[in-house]
Amino acid sequence: MRIGFIGTGVMGKGMIRNLLKSDYEVHIYNRTQEKALPLVEDGAVLEKTIPELVKKCDVVITIVGFPKDVEEVYLGEEGIIKSAKENSILIDMTTSKPSLAETIYEEAKKNNVSALDAPVSGGDIGARDGKLTIMVGGEREAFDRVLPVFKAMGENIVYQGEAGNGQHTKMCNQIAIASGMLGVSEAVAYATKSGLDPETVLKSIGFGAAGSWSLTNLAPRMIEEDLEPGFYIKHFLKDLSIAIEEAERMDLKHPGLKNAQEIYMNLIDKDQIYKDKGTQAIIKYYL
Repeated sequence: MRIGFIGTGVMGKGMIRNLLKSDYEVHIYNRTQEKALPLVEDGAVLEKTIPELVKKCDVVITIVGFPKDVEEVYLGEEGIIKSAKENSILIDMTTSKPSLAETIYEEAKKNNVSALDAPVSGGDIGARDGKLTIMVGGEREAFDRVLPVFKAMGENIVYQGEAGNGQHTKMCNQIAIASGMLGVSEAVAYATKSGLDPETVLKSIGFGAAGSWSLTNLAPRMIEEDLEPGFYIKHFLKDLSIAIEEAERMDLKHPGLKNAQEIYMNLIDKDQIYKDKGTQAIIKYYL
């Protein structure tokens, strides 16, 4: 398979490198082409436009910023669907709206093209190490065809059913993380203020009932004041907004989700610089 990959940011660059390591021919596109040049040195082929990339590839993967970006990339005048080869497979790995995933699926189907929504979890570390969790919605046949591609980027790959279900599953993931991030931050703040050594505290609580991915991977960054993004706060807030919108549509109570959104928004109101920092920067709300 010849793979096209659109979006070479924090997540995309690690995913692309793992595809190259698995001997796939990878063609890439990024709006700011200079940011993609290190990947060219690794063996990727840089394309100047989305249509040029799409016409050459059997599988096209996207991981961009916001639902509006996904809509433009797939459904715009120079979008992926208009240029996609017949029987090709389109995979959106952005966290986006389930309803948009369903629309993309339907529009792709009209052109005899398959579309999967396959958001990921695991952050920059998971992308770099090829250990992402990938949750997939769409046709089972298309999923089976590109399973080796998913395996080049992740370890926990689960087919969730029809179009949109990958995005719904990612909302479950973000809902679980939202309140958890507050708990991790509050624990680090408590350890610091009480005079404990936070790193030593982590040796105890990281392996007990409190253990979590966020505690293991992000609490050390909080302690070291490493706020650089593995996952941007601005993108996390986008995810929380989608989750709240979907929960309200289903008439579900979601106080933890709203509380997390409010605290992250308060941090950004304190200083806009934080929206471009990693989610672990929430510690600055507490300390």
